[in-house]
Amino acid sequence: MSRGPLLLVALVLALFGPASARAQAPATADPEVAALRSSFEYGKYAEVLDRAGQRIDRGDLPEEDLVELHKLAGLSAFNLNKTDEAERHLRAVLRLDPDFSLDPFVVPPPAVAYFEDLKNQMAGERDFLRQEQRLRLEREKAEQERREQERVALETQRRRAEELARQVTVRTVEKRSFLVNFVPFGAGQFQQGRSGMGIAFAATEGVMAITSIIAFFAYDSLFEERFVNLDNVLDEDGRASIPVRYIPTDRARQADTWQLLRLASATGFYTVYALGVVDAVYHHEDQVVSSTTVESRPEPKPSPSVSQAAPPRVRLYSTRGGLGAGFSLAF
Repeated sequence: MSRGPLLLVALVLALFGPASARAQAPATADPEVAALRSSFEYGKYAEVLDRAGQRIDRGDLPEEDLVELHKLAGLSAFNLNKTDEAERHLRAVLRLDPDFSLDPFVVPPPAVAYFEDLKNQMAGERDFLRQEQRLRLEREKAEQERREQERVALETQRRRAEELARQVTVRTVEKRSFLVNFVPFGAGQFQQGRSGMGIAFAATEGVMAITSIIAFFAYDSLFEERFVNLDNVLDEDGRASIPVRYIPTDRARQADTWQLLRLASATGFYTVYALGVVDAVYHHEDQVVSSTTVESRPEPKPSPSVSQAAPPRVRLYSTRGGLGAGFSLAF
């Protein structure tokens, strides 16, 4: 190959090599790491090796910057033919990141080959480091999820506490009369809020009472009235007549039926009434306390224009010629 193409390749590497390296370098927040990377690009390998070692010894570095410093120190030592230090730093890179690879477009082939040989030598250790790294990532993920769950739980508790702080419990005391329990038609049950039982007693007693009333008037309608003449009674004519109410013989069966129905309905009414009284007395409470939770609303503050407005004032003052009056209004 002629010297022309070689010079052209060297010129291209000289012009674009540092720019390509800067493009491949990871972003860092530590200005010293960025300065060391720039020094490495300009070939200050001894300075980079010394300063990188000092910065690593001080510690307090994120993992990305630590990998970058070990890489710069290892490549600088390799370029200075310090293989022991190069191997130590590059092995540290692989221990931090078992799958780390050098960019062949930025790093010279001999350094890439040396690094690949180290990777092959550390194959077993790298497998172990991968598993350990995977377990560490899983633990960090689980810890992050646990912290997120705790944060959500705390946030939920905080919101619940705020809601409870805004709520006001209103207690209502209802006093109940004992005498209402003896009122028919389920009055005691209705007072106790047991509407179902109250309706049942009221309906049953109502039917019994109506039946008894109908039977009473039906039985009374069977009577007839006639006058019976009595002889040997001392009056003007020697006779007297008195009214007599009676049920004709042909209506005797109807009279017995209506009489039985009236007695049965009356007996049923008083039986159901007694059961209602016993039930109401059994469930009676002199007072019932009920609680209702409502959300409190802050009272609106008066407008400053209203609260700070001064009332109109009238004042009197003396003048040289007599007395004067003044009127003031603030708004």
